[in-house]
Amino acid sequence: MKVAFIGLGNMGSHMARNLLRARHDVTVWNRTLAKAEDLRAQGAEVAQSPAEAAKEVEVVITMLADDHAVESAVLHPGGVLESLPKGAAHISMSTISVALSRKLAEEHAKRGHQYVAAPVFGRPEAAEAATLFVVVAGGKVAVERLKPLLEAVGQRVFVMGDKPEMANVVKLSGNFLIASVIESVGEAVALTRQYGVDPQQFVEFLTNSLFAAPVYKTYGGIIADEKYQPAGFKIRLGLKDIRLALAAAESVDVPLPVASMIRDHMLTAIARGMEDMDWSATAKLAAENAGLK
Repeated sequence: MKVAFIGLGNMGSHMARNLLRARHDVTVWNRTLAKAEDLRAQGAEVAQSPAEAAKEVEVVITMLADDHAVESAVLHPGGVLESLPKGAAHISMSTISVALSRKLAEEHAKRGHQYVAAPVFGRPEAAEAATLFVVVAGGKVAVERLKPLLEAVGQRVFVMGDKPEMANVVKLSGNFLIASVIESVGEAVALTRQYGVDPQQFVEFLTNSLFAAPVYKTYGGIIADEKYQPAGFKIRLGLKDIRLALAAAESVDVPLPVASMIRDHMLTAIARGMEDMDWSATAKLAAENAGLK
């Protein structure tokens, strides 16, 4: 397919490369153009704006940091909507709000475009290896048409429903659960450390017995080794996702008391200078609160 890929951060750059490896025709745009130039040698075309990237393509994929970045690249002057051909599709793979996903669906429908939401689960190393988990929602015809692109960047695609925002709320709920794991493992490691238990041994026990799941292994290892930099996913982005989960919950009168606590802990961590660390650094906050070095 002829694809425009918008957003070449820690995740997007790897995903665009995997689309090139799958022999799709890819045009890229990134706010920092140097990142786009890195892909030129691998066969990508480089556009000077989102609107230029979206000209004459079948599909635009956005993988951007937040609602503001997506709105700027798609809805604002010089954005995707200015030039995306009628009948083309937009795959939003960013972690965005339910409200923005609904707005994007409405704006694309007015112009005869297809729109699906397909956020992903996985850290940059999974993006590089094309082993992301993709959750997608949207019209059945559009989802089936676009599956080859999703399969090129992930190991499995999960269809969540016919309304795009269904995939967004699954992504936000999943990130809330990951943050809950980070919080609870961080607190448990602080407790066991205070009694002299080696954190690596404790995490090895947990992840090879009671909690033998990827999220516990990944974040348990980071917490035990205290490897919060370089950040695979910065704590400020984690805070953004928890806030979006809380907003989605409030809009349908669903209380999320644990998410509220995690939001406050993330704010505390940022106030203590941890904003450029991985979001698992909330475990560092738990250790500091326990008086551990």
